[in-house]
Amino acid sequence: MSASHQRLSVFPAFFRVHGKTVAVFGNGDEAYAKARLLRNTDAGIVAYADKPEADYAAWLDAQGIKVIRAEFSVEQVKGAVLVFAATGEAEQDQAIVTAARAEKIPANAVDQPDYCDFFTPALVNRAPVAIAIGTEGAGPVLAQMIRARIDQMLSPSLGRLANLAADYRDAAERLVPRGVSRRIFWRRFFSGDVADAIEANDHASARRAANTLLSTSGQAEGKIWLVGAGPGAEDLLTLRAQRVLMEADAIVYDALVPQAIVDMGRRDAERLSVGKRKNCHSKSQDEINRLLVDLGRQGKRVVRLKSGDPLVYGRAGEEMAALREAGIAYEIVPGITSAFAAAADFDLPLTLRGVASSLIFTTGHDLTGDVLPDWASLAISGATIAVYMGRTVAASVSERLMDAGLSRDTTVAVIENASRTDRKLFHGVLSELPSLEARDDLDGPVMVIIGEAVAGANFDKSEPLSAFRKPARAQQYAGQEQGQEKGMQQ
Repeated sequence: MSASHQRLSVFPAFFRVHGKTVAVFGNGDEAYAKARLLRNTDAGIVAYADKPEADYAAWLDAQGIKVIRAEFSVEQVKGAVLVFAATGEAEQDQAIVTAARAEKIPANAVDQPDYCDFFTPALVNRAPVAIAIGTEGAGPVLAQMIRARIDQMLSPSLGRLANLAADYRDAAERLVPRGVSRRIFWRRFFSGDVADAIEANDHASARRAANTLLSTSGQAEGKIWLVGAGPGAEDLLTLRAQRVLMEADAIVYDALVPQAIVDMGRRDAERLSVGKRKNCHSKSQDEINRLLVDLGRQGKRVVRLKSGDPLVYGRAGEEMAALREAGIAYEIVPGITSAFAAAADFDLPLTLRGVASSLIFTTGHDLTGDVLPDWASLAISGATIAVYMGRTVAASVSERLMDAGLSRDTTVAVIENASRTDRKLFHGVLSELPSLEARDDLDGPVMVIIGEAVAGANFDKSEPLSAFRKPARAQQYAGQEQGQEKGMQQ
């Protein structure tokens, strides 16, 4: 697409309306919507409504907005800085706009682009910060959808932070050198301890942090966020995780975290892959601990991205211990653990009244030792078992649980890449689990869910485990085993 085709036909701008009159014409929902939008400002709203509908009239009264109960006349537009024609009648709205234009007053007629000197945007209000989204009148619903996403991403405390920043503007200009130092100061101000204190509604701590920042010319103590990236789908990332990703100076991420989620971080943030996947350990856990401590001591704000939830098989305990010992501040940002995402893919109730009242998180490796874990007895009594990283030890899991007394016909659900578009779903029974180990087509993270509650899942989109056929070599080996077994029986 050429550059000329990417140009806007409107110029985005903000009108000064403080202490000035804005006129809204109309009696119904259209006028009500414009008046509500204007109420985000301190404009002097005048509602020209000869017969306002009941809910609009009640709102105008509650807001203390001046109402002129008279039919339209051209003199009514005089003195206004903006005019909204929202009567719902096309000819009437056109007449109002024509009168406003004669007085050189910008006007807007609802749903009539040719009679709009400006368009009203979808607004994200964090006064004094405002974000306006416009589509040149082409797609108001699209603008509202974008507004909703931006509104979710921005902290509700952003306006209070901006107001505090205004108090420190003169001091920063006097005490912090121009250029890089000042840019660092303001970036730390808006994303560091000051912002954290404002979000916690602790204004005294915020001012102390701002004063410290001034005295150190923008340098600040480091902080580490241990963030759960969720099971992989970008839209399952929490709002808090999105916010801290946009604040981070560095992002330290595991191999199982999709690149699309890593890319949600600030564009100029340093990105450091540390592996942490089976047969792909680019850094040991001790090396990761030292890396986090080092980054924190450099004064950086770091997001440590972990697949799923950091407190569920994420080795967050070791990283927290290292950070505590080094005196580095940290915070946990929970994520959706893979078991929950896998259950959602299957419409699977992890607990089910009268069937399963408890849930066990485990890894397949817990069942490979000589001693059966204590929770195995709970499985026999009906608990649902969510097995993380269970594909390569599926045979051992199946065998040990059956030996412990769990029925070979207990229903199982298997999910690779839970929540993602490339996920694969399988269902079967406990005795069929060993077939997973021979499946070379499964190279992503696999979750296995076992228990009577699994029978309540929706198997319409999953394949039966029994449909899998072993590779020829595996079948030949299985045949040899069967022949040996038969010979022993004879």
